[in-house]
Amino acid sequence: MNTKYLMKHILFGLFFIMMTKSYGQEPKRFLALGDSYTVGEKVEQSQTWPYQLASYLSENDAGVAQPEVIAVTGWRTDELLDSIAQQNFKPNSFELVSLLIGVNNQYQNKPFKTFKIEFEHLVQVAIELCSGDQKGVFLVGIPDYSLSPFAKEKQLKGVSSSLKRYNRFIRKMSKKYKLNYYPLQKLSKPLHKNPSMLAEDLLHPNADQYKVWVNSFKESVLQQLNTF
Repeated sequence: MNTKYLMKHILFGLFFIMMTKSYGQEPKRFLALGDSYTVGEKVEQSQTWPYQLASYLSENDAGVAQPEVIAVTGWRTDELLDSIAQQNFKPNSFELVSLLIGVNNQYQNKPFKTFKIEFEHLVQVAIELCSGDQKGVFLVGIPDYSLSPFAKEKQLKGVSSSLKRYNRFIRKMSKKYKLNYYPLQKLSKPLHKNPSMLAEDLLHPNADQYKVWVNSFKESVLQQLNTF
């Protein structure tokens, strides 16, 4: 880890401590579950969407700590489930829990039926880990990478229609469990066509695109936190 990155990380942590102390409350714990989109492939940690969201929430008196991120580039739903099981988290450990997963199930052509079973299990786990139950959990839809230079080079076909199927199920789960759902497919599709909104691999979002994502749902998440 270079010195510049380390200093940014330290200052970011001090910012959250100062914010939470100034309001006389313990910081709310935020668990972000997912894959490359959540860990922020090729993006500095402070510029990933969970960190940008946490920064906004703390700036607006919500007192959210730095996110605890369980996400790795390339993970499918089964791999995320396995990792969570190894953490030995106690129930009700977090005030806010996000879930964004499924693009690698789609990209690797894994059975959709398996995704449905595992995703619903992940939703149940997220609710169990959240002290506010459904009130503190939100689902984020899978972004659409079909117009990215990467997809064009690979000559990938049917990406958008396939992702719509996944996102329809994610929305269905949000309704079944009464969770907030923030779709990204329509928002992200044109952004993936613009290299200025992509990381150096011309596939994953960069900090600017993550900011657009966060701007689309940050106020709703803030309201969500204020309900409990």
